[in-house]
Amino acid sequence: MLVRVDAEAGVPPYEQIRVQVRDAVRSGELAAGAKLPTVRRLADDLGLAVNTVARAYRELEGDGVIETRGRNGSFVRAQGDATERAAQEAARSYADTVRRLGVDATAARAYIDAALRA
Repeated sequence: MLVRVDAEAGVPPYEQIRVQVRDAVRSGELAAGAKLPTVRRLADDLGLAVNTVARAYRELEGDGVIETRGRNGSFVRAQGDATERAAQEAARSYADTVRRLGVDATAARAYIDAALRA
């Protein structure tokens, strides 16, 4: 995930982070279940105060874009209606499984295409 903060912009840094993450989720760049950097790590990467990034994450959680799982970190929530959320969660589970098995992305997509044709 690549987030940029423009110190010269008239928009507060936490809002820039919130909008960029929200847009990445909406565009599919960040998939359901994707783990976000820790607040401290993102703050260090961007040269911001930890509280600034924490505020962005709190607002994203309030908006239903991410969920925080305690010490496990913050993750992108599934979006859309119940059917879309279930499909996103199934896709994330499949992606995790094929990565664990060492299957490359091209072969994994071919398996999905074949399964959808069946």
